Amino acid sequence: MKKTSTRLADGRELIYYDAGDDQVRDAVDRRPLDPTVTTSEVRRDPLLGDSVAIASHRQGRTYHPPANECPLCPSSGDRLSEIPESSYDVVVFENRFPSLAGDSGRCEVVCFTSDHDASFKDLTEAQAALVLEAWTDRTAELSHLPSVRQVFCFENRGAEIGVTLGHPHGQIYGYPFTTPRTALMLRSLAAHKEATGGENLFDEVLAREVADGSRVVLSSDHWVAFVPYAAHWPYEVHLYPRRRVPDLLGLDEGARTEFPQVYLELLRRFDRIFGTPDGGEDGAGEPPTPYIAAWHQAPFGPLEEFEGVNRDDFALHLELFTIRRTSGKLKFLAGSESGMNVFINDVPPETAAQRLREVASS
Repeated sequence: MKKTSTRLADGRELIYYDAGDDQVRDAVDRRPLDPTVTTSEVRRDPLLGDSVAIASHRQGRTYHPPANECPLCPSSGDRLSEIPESSYDVVVFENRFPSLAGDSGRCEVVCFTSDHDASFKDLTEAQAALVLEAWTDRTAELSHLPSVRQVFCFENRGAEIGVTLGHPHGQIYGYPFTTPRTALMLRSLAAHKEATGGENLFDEVLAREVADGSRVVLSSDHWVAFVPYAAHWPYEVHLYPRRRVPDLLGLDEGARTEFPQVYLELLRRFDRIFGTPDGGEDGAGEPPTPYIAAWHQAPFGPLEEFEGVNRDDFALHLELFTIRRTSGKLKFLAGSESGMNVFINDVPPETAAQRLREVASS
């Protein structure tokens, strides 16, 4: 992998990640951009104890542009985009409309491919491996920023999720705090460790799912994917490396080598849950499955607020889920979910796992 860092016209950082080492990335951003102005502010809710990012400048962000005006495609002639080069493998750049910025953290955009009409599942294993390298490198780099406590790599896919740019891309958030969801995991981890005399809750969850088997979707030498026992979403898969590590930097060579094959297979199965877009042998035609894919990594720095727990106790894992509950119907977060954070799942996890096994690639 070759990494080339440059600057856009308004001063934001842009990094090219190339599979080969012979690429020269010297194109200049020719757009007449003013310096980026953000209004990001993090406010803490005294009752719930969580934080909210106030970012009014995002009201003016790019919204569903036509394909020929996509800001994530390479620049071509007089059509100038966020990427000055005429082609690229993987690109990461600072978000022009960040939710978090400055002392409140950092937000980046990850373009998985220059092909506007592709999806992550369409990448080759070599391309997916390069994205994993970019995620890992950005995790390492952002962890050194004084304003970043936790690094979150994720992809939103589909208009139903709220995606405003159709080009295949994801994001990386550098939060200035430990996120509420991670804090919940760490508290459960600490309580279990104290109650059992040092046993690791993540290890037990993974071992239990492997031993039961009814919710395992697929497994390999280095990875296990399963629908959790208490899944919140109709179709939700958690992907764990068999060897517990706290973050992407801890993955060994075997896990890195296997990841593209395993992850691409999971994404392809997600697109076949409700039927193929062309109405093929898997069922009636359906649009691509909307999903969120989220990497959970340990916060950086000491964890004094979670007594008895350190970073190495946390287990890196990816959570992949869709808001579609059945053909043509979405799972809405209504009163119980949005008002009280109590999820009601219409699909038994064992049924979801069985369906995801049925649509395996031949």
